[in-house]
Amino acid sequence: MALPSFMKHMRVLEGVGLVRSEKSGRIRTCMLERKKLAAAERWFEQQHAIWASRYRNLDNLLEKLQGEGNEG
Repeated sequence: MALPSFMKHMRVLEGVGLVRSEKSGRIRTCMLERKKLAAAERWFEQQHAIWASRYRNLDNLLEKLQGEGNEG
């Protein structure tokens, strides 16, 4: 990955508070914000559970509809 692309990604992560950076001369040090990253991970896990449940419900509905279609 080219440096400008990397820095663009880092600015986005910094903007949402997942990463912070400090510049000293020509050296930039980046650090993870572990608490905020853990909060984001919990949110992703919740979203995963919600969508997995929705997909299971959709799968069950499709199986039911296919079963009804085969009966007629």
